[in-house]
Amino acid sequence: MILPVDPARYSAFLVTMFVMAITPGPANLFAIATGMQKGRGAALLGVVGMNTATLVWFGCSALGLGALIIAFPKAFHLLALAGAAYLVWLGLKSIWSGLKDRGEEAQAHRSFRMGRSAFRDGFAVQIANPKILLFFTAVLPPFIDLQRPLAPQLLMFAAATIGMDLISMSSYGLGGAALSSRMTEPGFRKGFAIVVGVLLITAAGLIVARG
Repeated sequence: MILPVDPARYSAFLVTMFVMAITPGPANLFAIATGMQKGRGAALLGVVGMNTATLVWFGCSALGLGALIIAFPKAFHLLALAGAAYLVWLGLKSIWSGLKDRGEEAQAHRSFRMGRSAFRDGFAVQIANPKILLFFTAVLPPFIDLQRPLAPQLLMFAAATIGMDLISMSSYGLGGAALSSRMTEPGFRKGFAIVVGVLLITAAGLIVARG
């Protein structure tokens, strides 16, 4: 019986993916910021959004669009810049809310309103994350065996990638959410809104630098 993926290659992939998953980057910084600002539920929703984007990339890889991006790198560069600009906007918005905080009621309203967009925001961050392009153009290809069917291999690689990212991103997000319990304190709330903004802008900077 021929296995979908060579066990030795898959083991090496798991080790590589583990390192990539736990390394701080735009996605993990976004998870921390979302958890700090909006709480556990929004952080986990953002994680779902980011991993949905990863699934989209796996689908594109199956269709051969990775080669298209290599042929036309400017297209992805523009996508990365758009994602970075979006993060900068979110960061500045958070900093402004901290500087102009109007009390618990206004903050609660903002948190509820922003929480509904956590999935969308997470998707936007990951779909434009240069780390994804690096993964699909440089990290994943060496582990694919051209002598075996492609679809089963991609399914197994996707399962490992999504599984590790879910654990890593959720841990970062819940860690940030653990600090959000103090958001009822006006001074703490203002300071953290500014910190969240800085984290988001830092994530945007990483996107630009890696893009």
